[in-house]
Amino acid sequence: MNVYTISRQFSFCYGHRLSAYNGKCAHPHGHNGKVRIYLQKASLDSLGMVADFNELKNSIGCWIDEHLDHRMILQSGDPLIAALFELDEPVYVMPEAPTAENLAKLIYCQAAQLGLPVSKVKFWETENCSAAFAAADTL
Repeated sequence: MNVYTISRQFSFCYGHRLSAYNGKCAHPHGHNGKVRIYLQKASLDSLGMVADFNELKNSIGCWIDEHLDHRMILQSGDPLIAALFELDEPVYVMPEAPTAENLAKLIYCQAAQLGLPVSKVKFWETENCSAAFAAADTL
């Protein structure tokens, strides 16, 4: 089966820590993250598009800006959460550890919830380190 694929990239700054990790990443630190969201459809809409790039910016792009950009992303149960909330610092709490793999999955699931025909999300924690999450039928 033939399919059309488009992608859009977003960048954002965030902090995190992996509280159960034995190493540097157990301490709060920051990243300049980058995410590329891939949309896929078997046919194009009446305008000849998989989706409008502005639609991506106004949906998942806005969600990323509102929930992840310039926030400390922590796993639920991390004792740092209470201290940051008390200081009125922006925090995003995840049920899983905020690894690159789990951030790719989080953004994938949010894009799908927004009704986008997402097939894959690739997330770069650094320029050299990335992780991806994809629909099972695209693997």
